[in-house]
Amino acid sequence: MELTFSLSTVETVLLAGTRIAAFLVIAPPFAHRAVPGTVKAMLAGGLGIAAAPRAVEAARAAGLTPGNAIASGTPAFLGEVVLQVLVGLALGFLVSLVFAAVQSAGNLIDLFGGFQLAQAFDPMSMTNGAQFARLYQMTALVLLFASDAYQVLITGLVHSFDALPLGAAMDLGTLAQTLTTGVSGMVVAALQIAGPLVAVLFLADVGLGLLTRVAPALNAFALGFPLKILLTLLLGA
Repeated sequence: MELTFSLSTVETVLLAGTRIAAFLVIAPPFAHRAVPGTVKAMLAGGLGIAAAPRAVEAARAAGLTPGNAIASGTPAFLGEVVLQVLVGLALGFLVSLVFAAVQSAGNLIDLFGGFQLAQAFDPMSMTNGAQFARLYQMTALVLLFASDAYQVLITGLVHSFDALPLGAAMDLGTLAQTLTTGVSGMVVAALQIAGPLVAVLFLADVGLGLLTRVAPALNAFALGFPLKILLTLLLGA
């Protein structure tokens, strides 16, 4: 039995798989160290085969001719591969900003609540964080799978071929603006998530400071750490 594949089809699958593989390398939860590289490669290949017909339709709708980079020469094909890697990394970075916002919120709570002293390195996620930072990160991962939101990520990745078809040039200005907007949105989201608890802990510091001014002999700041930890645990729960 012989199977015949056209060169354009093979090229389309390879380029689509390259974009998806670059996305999986950096985007949570697929970028987690617990996911083996073999699984990522198989998932990228399977999604690349599934997304190839849509990528071809999107490119033709944009007036482009997909699958002709190999015929144009090795430099043209390598340039297209590098472009797809950049697109996949940019998309994965935008997704990682969502989880970075949740983890940053946990870091703010750890900082104001006194848990920052127990900061440790997580070899699985390759990040530093204390209790609430790791708790928020794991909670976000659990909610991602429990709510089937990972399917939304995959769907959005496939739809990226409509927004930026194969063979289309990437607008660096638009990419820079999108990344800047994503980073600023991450900071705002982290403040919104941790804001109520941080405000309460700040008011606790203010109250301890006023108590120290009124009765210096009480040494209120000696009780500050256990009191703030207790407030953090109660309000966090």
